[in-house]
Amino acid sequence: MNIIFVEPAFPANQRRFVHALASVGANVYGIGESDETHLGPDLRGAMRGYYRVGSVTNVQQLIDAVRHFQAQVWVDGLEATIEAHTMPAAQAREATGVPGTNVRTTWLCRDKPSMKEALRAAGVPTAASAAIDSSAEAKEFADRVGYPLIVKPRTGAGAQGTVRVDGDDELADVLHQFGEEGATSLAIEEFVEGHEGFYDTITLDGRVTHDWVTHYYPNVLEAMRHRWISPQFVTTNRVDGNDFYAEVRELGRRVVDALGIETSATHMEWFYGPKGLRFSEIGCRPPGVGAWDLYSAANEIDVYREWAHVVVHGRPEHQMKRSYAAGLVALRPDRDGVVTGYDGIDAVESRYGDWVIDAHFPPPGQPTQPVEAGFMANAWVRLRHPDYDTLRGMLDDVGRTVKVHAG
Repeated sequence: MNIIFVEPAFPANQRRFVHALASVGANVYGIGESDETHLGPDLRGAMRGYYRVGSVTNVQQLIDAVRHFQAQVWVDGLEATIEAHTMPAAQAREATGVPGTNVRTTWLCRDKPSMKEALRAAGVPTAASAAIDSSAEAKEFADRVGYPLIVKPRTGAGAQGTVRVDGDDELADVLHQFGEEGATSLAIEEFVEGHEGFYDTITLDGRVTHDWVTHYYPNVLEAMRHRWISPQFVTTNRVDGNDFYAEVRELGRRVVDALGIETSATHMEWFYGPKGLRFSEIGCRPPGVGAWDLYSAANEIDVYREWAHVVVHGRPEHQMKRSYAAGLVALRPDRDGVVTGYDGIDAVESRYGDWVIDAHFPPPGQPTQPVEAGFMANAWVRLRHPDYDTLRGMLDDVGRTVKVHAG
């Protein structure tokens, strides 16, 4: 099978998908922005061909690149795993006749108001929402739904650009800020109170073949606002035989049907609180922040290869073992600047070394990244353990013990 993969070199995690496809027997052809000489022999050796473009989000350039390969071989699929690449890839598929996720499904997974409208029509509970193009439309929504509200770009990924507003003055300030940044249309929605997590799947012909449930501690907006928090996300191994997770899985299957998702990785955010379970953002792509690395460690299976096997061979290679729960704890520097050192690493290694998956500690002298840059922007540690509650305690202890100093 001949598979084109969009942007194999950046970010670095993209190489995992290329190698996974090659490992299950696919002939991989890359389209990317890097000069071929910069790919390195390992990545270049995993591909049968490579075509450089100025931008992988330029639809015409992507179409031209696909047609370049179609002139040489029959192209069976075109894969894109980065949120911003999914719509150009879908448009290129439709222009060139390559099978895969279509423009309608991609649009519903990118445009938040349209997404939620489709979900509500399918009986999937979600927050009240709307697309707004003016301050008057925003004020009308606020008067009708009430505060607090969430305002965000219509096609952003995850918590990117997401802002909570608690009153008219804050709403006006946020709209002005977005306007100065060039946003002409935004999504506004009801703030849903409750615990936040995500449900990820690999689907085949509209059917879920693999799935995982993961929890945030605390919720993302809170985590990205406060430096002192060492936030976590933890994937559970208690999915089977649990009534709450059965509800998550059922709603996830309805999402797949409602949005017309066929063979793809998916990422679905959810909240659970006083109003029950509510689904939020849906991505027709793999999750970010190394979540598949956690799933691989938790199940003792290479999830990247599992995805590739579904794409190439039309069936899973293995089932998930759910041997472990696995999680990441982010470790923030005590201030912005450059890293000057660490405390507590040896103590954590002594207590939990057998359960450490991996860790990242930027060397002294490296500039820090702002808190809002995300879970893996600075230092972090990933752990696994057969018992979910024990793992939570370990992650909490790591967050309290390891100190990142900056100056």
